[in-house]
Amino acid sequence: MTSLLDAPSVSAPDPLGHQAPRITTVPATRLSSSGQEAIELAALAGLNLDPWQQHVLDLGLSEREDGRWAAFEVAVNVPRQNGKGGIIEARQLAGLFLLGEKLILHSAHEFKTSIVAFKRIEQLIMGCPDLRKRVLRVRRTTGEEAIELVTGQTLRFLARSGGSGRGFTGDCNILDEAMILGDDAMGALMPTMSAVPNPQIWYLGSAGIGAPSVQLGRLRSRAMAAVEVGEPDPSLAYFEWSVDPHRAECGPSCTNHVDADDPAAWAVANPALGIRITAEHVRNERLSMGSGGIFERERLGVGNYPSDGAETWQVIGEDAWRALADAKAKPTGPYAFSVDATPERDSASIVVACPWRGGTHIEVIAHQPGMGWVVERAKQLQEKWKPRCWVVDGGGPAGSLIADLEESLGVTVVQPKAREIAQATGQFYDAVADQSISHLDPPPLAVALAGAQKRPLGEAWAWARRNVGVDISPLVAATLAKWGLSAEVETQPNRDILSNVW
Repeated sequence: MTSLLDAPSVSAPDPLGHQAPRITTVPATRLSSSGQEAIELAALAGLNLDPWQQHVLDLGLSEREDGRWAAFEVAVNVPRQNGKGGIIEARQLAGLFLLGEKLILHSAHEFKTSIVAFKRIEQLIMGCPDLRKRVLRVRRTTGEEAIELVTGQTLRFLARSGGSGRGFTGDCNILDEAMILGDDAMGALMPTMSAVPNPQIWYLGSAGIGAPSVQLGRLRSRAMAAVEVGEPDPSLAYFEWSVDPHRAECGPSCTNHVDADDPAAWAVANPALGIRITAEHVRNERLSMGSGGIFERERLGVGNYPSDGAETWQVIGEDAWRALADAKAKPTGPYAFSVDATPERDSASIVVACPWRGGTHIEVIAHQPGMGWVVERAKQLQEKWKPRCWVVDGGGPAGSLIADLEESLGVTVVQPKAREIAQATGQFYDAVADQSISHLDPPPLAVALAGAQKRPLGEAWAWARRNVGVDISPLVAATLAKWGLSAEVETQPNRDILSNVW
């Protein structure tokens, strides 16, 4: 007789992600849709969309009786790596080849994200003979990436800033990384559509991260209000995949809260689960991210959304900071570099400071996910620029890198004491106040400042790392790099440089 212990084990299949969003609202004026044509065109280009992606396109491209878009604004809020890029690409293909939109503007928070999106759509178009023959030219010049058709339609790629999009009249704006989208970018892009007969704007991103998510918070508030009263928003189509953190939504194992270990909860928030995301991978993410809310935000869609009147730029005013931007800065050495990371260790920053016109110029050299890249990048910078010092808070998240940095760079990393960190923060704050800092308005640093808060440190204060809902590692690194210019260290030879050559 065969024992049950001898029977081969059978792995349970991955749960399939929910193809319908948990939160949705679509204008009641919907009569028809261009979605099916967009889906078929995407398939022609080799882009086969999941049911949930088709669902978004079908409803997002709804038309009223007069032929205009039912939704002026379309927002897709879904955790990362589920496939929102496919929706973006299908919408862009439709705009270029079906809808006759003269100008489509695609922007992202970071320029490198826009470049990746540009390369993906270029491959789809140029890989399809029926579409390729309609292309007049592809512009690949940095900062001017675009695809132009012989019939005049253009798809252009931008990195967001207060000036991006000014001067353009776009039929469609596609705003990727919508969780980092503030009033400055909206002020630049929204007016471009004011004279367009039938404009549409698409927002695509993941769960809100506090202060930077101002615009996404507004859209979500409108959607939630529409759902609550049972009356669709008249101009917004909103689709959100997330778990409800306040009530049972993920199966019998939940009581009055979300069980982050329950695969049923993963399925609610991730439509691509069982398609391109495996339960094994999500389980590994859960183990790696642990508790503290990171997993809930990144994989379950539980975000931090400011209200429309939420305070941002509470410590340093936005106008004061923006006024210090100097694109013509040409600083020379000596240089001080600093490294910092998030408490969760999911991203890190390298920032440089150097003298310029009687004050200090700072630049964010790198701001990337993870920490494995830091030492090698620091080694390259050390060999090229021979800075006077490297500064790392030994008690901070990047403190674990100090030994490897010293071994790789052949220098002693300066580790400020608590009182020196407070002094550094005060010096940075005062330098903004007396306008003795210049910068290139790097988005990671602006985002950090927008959400920055204070924490007491003795009788002074420093930047708060936890519970601020934003990555402040660029700000901490900038603060310590500036302090490093006057720290007592053994100086090294320096080389003159021009800005933007790091």
